[in-house]
Amino acid sequence: MRGLYPAIEAHDRGLLDVGDGHRIYWEVSGNPSGKPAVFLHGGPGSGTHPLQRRMFDPAAYRIVLFDQRGCGQSTPHVRTGAGLADNTTWHLVADLERLREHLGIEAWQLFGGSWGATLAVAYAETHPERVTEIILRGVFLLRRLELDWMYGGGAGMLFPDAWARFVATVPDSDGDLLTAYHRLINSPDPAARARAALAWSNWEGATVSLLPNPQLAAQYADPSFAVPFARIALHYFVNAGWLDPDQLLRDAGKLTGIPGKIVQGRYDTVTPPRTAYDLHQSWPDSTLTLLPQAGHAVTDLGMLDALIQATDDFRYRA
Repeated sequence: MRGLYPAIEAHDRGLLDVGDGHRIYWEVSGNPSGKPAVFLHGGPGSGTHPLQRRMFDPAAYRIVLFDQRGCGQSTPHVRTGAGLADNTTWHLVADLERLREHLGIEAWQLFGGSWGATLAVAYAETHPERVTEIILRGVFLLRRLELDWMYGGGAGMLFPDAWARFVATVPDSDGDLLTAYHRLINSPDPAARARAALAWSNWEGATVSLLPNPQLAAQYADPSFAVPFARIALHYFVNAGWLDPDQLLRDAGKLTGIPGKIVQGRYDTVTPPRTAYDLHQSWPDSTLTLLPQAGHAVTDLGMLDALIQATDDFRYRA
């Protein structure tokens, strides 16, 4: 089993003005002359974490992390009341391009999990010439069937107790939980907003790992995590990511020629394997690894091992 690479510090960091009043936090660690790789965090709205640097060989990679608009160390932050009008999938794709240019990178490897996988595919389909390889975990393409599974009752068949708590927070939903939660998270009542954020985040925290994980559950229950996570995710989900129906899968042919490794938990409840399988079938340059004892969490059995194997496999590829 491969372990994480040793903890390292960033040797360069800053705030990049990307327009619309936004400045995104970025950092670089590892080898300044190494193979460029950018980590795309999930959520949307979860922000980056130092552990993510440790998925790459620091002697081989120039490791780029950044916080997407409205979260992490980027400014303005949604916790301070920042608006979301200029926070869409396509703003984030443009931000990635600005960051690549700012860092003087010709092309880079993309590494994304969950929502980060969505953003990776959207960016790669828009700028395939700027992508050397793609590594994806827990593939999510923001299709209607995926949202319906997680927020329409499918996942609730497996987690009926957590689902009951999730539904109870919005008793007037009329079955449309996304709209109901979006309305509540934007309520003028601060207590209502906080209640919605925690309920939204706790639902994912209850379903994210194959086996109960108190440490992960505590993270999702922390208001400092839950508020940006819920507010930004709901903004994206009620707007279908500003994508046409099935757009990212429909345009997967644009990934032709880009090597990819897809790592997926067989029992991933948050982003079920169907999407990873569908993408793999539409992307002939990809490989798909289904882990037999893993769910969605990066800490589930075999997940880190497979992801680090993927970055190791690509580290010396020209």
